[in-house]
Amino acid sequence: QVQLVESGGGLVQGGASLRLSCAASGGTFNTNAMGWFRQAPGKEREFVAAITWIGGSIYYADFVKGRFTISRDNAKNTVYLQMNSLKPEDTAVYYCAARRRSGNYGIENLYEYWGQGTQVTVSS
Repeated sequence: QVQLVESGGGLVQGGASLRLSCAASGGTFNTNAMGWFRQAPGKEREFVAAITWIGGSIYYADFVKGRFTISRDNAKNTVYLQMNSLKPEDTAVYYCAARRRSGNYGIENLYEYWGQGTQVTVSS
């Protein structure tokens, strides 16, 4: 059973940066990719970014627009989300997720494993 633990969230002012981390354990060799999703208050959870363990293929949601960068450290089984130029509308709970199959990385239902989420709050 894959376990995911996020960290790095917090309260920041607009324009600031944060780096989220997601440490994976317990069978990560069976997973193909890791993704980040977010859920703002009153809204549905949405895709942010994804990266494959092998090859490091990267996928972003359109709204990222060069502000966020996803990366991985295979030796540490850890995925990162560097978020720059944060805006109040980036306020959300950010979730890390893992999946075994490839393809359609923006689809939430294709991820089998989820972390507990970390809160990111951006003040104006």
